[in-house]
Amino acid sequence: MPAKAFVLIETEVGRTKDVVATLQAQKVKEVKSVDLVTGPYDVIAVVEHDDFNAVGALVTEKIHPIPGIKRTVTCLSIRVS
Repeated sequence: MPAKAFVLIETEVGRTKDVVATLQAQKVKEVKSVDLVTGPYDVIAVVEHDDFNAVGALVTEKIHPIPGIKRTVTCLSIRVS
Protein backbone atom coordinates (compact mmCIF):
# COMPACT_ATOMS: atom_id res chain seq x y z
CA MET A 1 0.00 0.00 0.00
CA PRO A 2 1.44 3.40 -0.93
CA ALA A 3 2.31 5.98 1.69
CA LYS A 4 0.02 9.01 1.62
CA ALA A 5 0.76 12.47 2.98
CA PHE A 6 -0.74 15.93 3.09
CA VAL A 7 1.82 18.66 2.42
CA LEU A 8 0.69 21.95 3.99
CA ILE A 9 2.40 24.81 2.18
CA GLU A 10 2.85 28.40 3.32
CA THR A 11 3.82 30.70 0.48
CA GLU A 12 5.45 34.10 0.31
CA VAL A 13 2.95 36.97 0.01
CA GLY A 14 1.59 37.18 -3.52
CA ARG A 15 3.18 33.91 -4.68
CA THR A 16 0.40 31.39 -4.00
CA LYS A 17 -0.88 31.18 -7.58
CA ASP A 18 2.70 30.82 -8.87
CA VAL A 19 3.37 27.95 -6.47
CA VAL A 20 0.16 26.16 -7.48
CA ALA A 21 0.92 26.67 -11.18
CA THR A 22 4.41 25.25 -10.73
CA LEU A 23 3.17 22.22 -8.79
CA GLN A 24 0.60 21.51 -11.50
CA ALA A 25 3.04 22.12 -14.37
CA GLN A 26 5.61 19.68 -12.93
CA LYS A 27 3.14 16.84 -13.51
CA VAL A 28 4.78 14.70 -10.84
CA LYS A 29 2.66 11.53 -10.82
CA GLU A 30 2.97 11.18 -7.04
CA VAL A 31 1.28 14.57 -6.50
CA LYS A 32 -2.37 13.54 -6.57
CA SER A 33 -3.98 16.94 -5.95
CA VAL A 34 -3.12 20.57 -5.29
CA ASP A 35 -5.65 22.90 -3.65
CA LEU A 36 -5.68 26.55 -2.58
CA VAL A 37 -7.07 26.75 0.96
CA THR A 38 -7.90 29.32 3.62
CA GLY A 39 -6.32 29.38 7.05
CA PRO A 40 -2.71 29.38 8.21
CA TYR A 41 -1.55 27.52 5.08
CA ASP A 42 -2.09 28.62 1.50
CA VAL A 43 -1.88 25.34 -0.41
CA ILE A 44 -2.40 21.66 0.40
CA ALA A 45 -0.87 19.02 -1.84
CA VAL A 46 -1.81 15.36 -1.47
CA VAL A 47 1.05 13.04 -2.35
CA GLU A 48 1.39 9.25 -2.53
CA HIS A 49 4.61 7.29 -2.94
CA ASP A 50 6.04 3.82 -2.29
CA ASP A 51 6.93 4.48 1.35
CA PHE A 52 7.38 7.35 3.81
CA ASN A 53 11.08 7.75 2.96
CA ALA A 54 10.11 8.26 -0.69
CA VAL A 55 7.50 10.82 0.40
CA GLY A 56 10.22 12.68 2.30
CA ALA A 57 12.51 12.66 -0.73
CA LEU A 58 9.68 13.91 -2.96
CA VAL A 59 8.93 16.80 -0.62
CA THR A 60 12.57 17.85 -0.21
CA GLU A 61 13.60 17.35 -3.85
CA LYS A 62 10.51 18.40 -5.82
CA ILE A 63 8.41 20.67 -3.58
CA HIS A 64 10.83 22.59 -1.33
CA PRO A 65 12.85 24.07 -4.23
CA ILE A 66 9.77 25.73 -5.81
CA PRO A 67 10.21 29.52 -5.75
CA GLY A 68 7.70 31.22 -3.46
CA ILE A 69 7.42 28.45 -0.88
CA LYS A 70 8.13 29.80 2.59
CA ARG A 71 7.71 26.58 4.61
CA THR A 72 5.95 23.23 4.57
CA VAL A 73 4.52 20.80 7.08
CA THR A 74 4.08 17.20 5.98
CA CYS A 75 1.31 15.20 7.66
CA LEU A 76 1.58 11.45 7.11
CA SER A 77 -1.63 9.49 6.74
CA ILE A 78 -1.69 6.42 8.99
CA ARG A 79 -4.06 3.53 9.57
CA VAL A 80 -5.44 2.80 13.00
CA SER A 81 -6.74 -0.73 13.52
